[in-house]
Amino acid sequence: MRRLICNFVAIMLVAGLATQAFADKESKGKGGKKAKGKVPKVLKHKMKSLTGKTVDLKQYQGKVLMIVNTASECGATPQYEQLQALHEKYKNKGLAVLGFPCNQFGAQEPGDEEEIAQFCKKNYGVTFDMFSKVDVNGKKQAPLFKQLTAKEGFAKDPGPVKWNFEKFLVARDGSIVGRFRTGTKPDAPEVLKAIEKELSTKK
Repeated sequence: MRRLICNFVAIMLVAGLATQAFADKESKGKGGKKAKGKVPKVLKHKMKSLTGKTVDLKQYQGKVLMIVNTASECGATPQYEQLQALHEKYKNKGLAVLGFPCNQFGAQEPGDEEEIAQFCKKNYGVTFDMFSKVDVNGKKQAPLFKQLTAKEGFAKDPGPVKWNFEKFLVARDGSIVGRFRTGTKPDAPEVLKAIEKELSTKK
């Protein structure tokens, strides 16, 4: 009888541990990590990758983002090289570079998604995340860029995108903390300083 009681107690203990483990798992996010807090407004968008895959931007939550509108036939196109260098230098520290091709400025991004992908890989070895072509201004403006360019987004420098390779810096908490126009290269001292400042800030 004593043995039966002991076995019953052991079974109940195992069951209790299993239940707690399941509860712990459910309280964590994907990959066994704790679920993150409220998704910032700037990440509440779903975009298409160059390969046509739907990407929920909330996957970048907690990272520092550099969002750039790109083009393949622009005088500033060599900035791809510096963007790739930023990606390689800071990706393991929490930076994500996101490229959004756009054909609104001088029709300097005429290719389709496959051509853009091949161009970026062949000429600049791009491995950071690239997305399908979007409009960054006008009636068909992508909601993400509507937010990035709004006064509520970055009050110090709001308004339409003026040319290719404008760079928006987004902090870990989703706030837009910097905007660098075409003439400011991705490896300019002020850009690097801003990136490193945000990377050193814990959410």
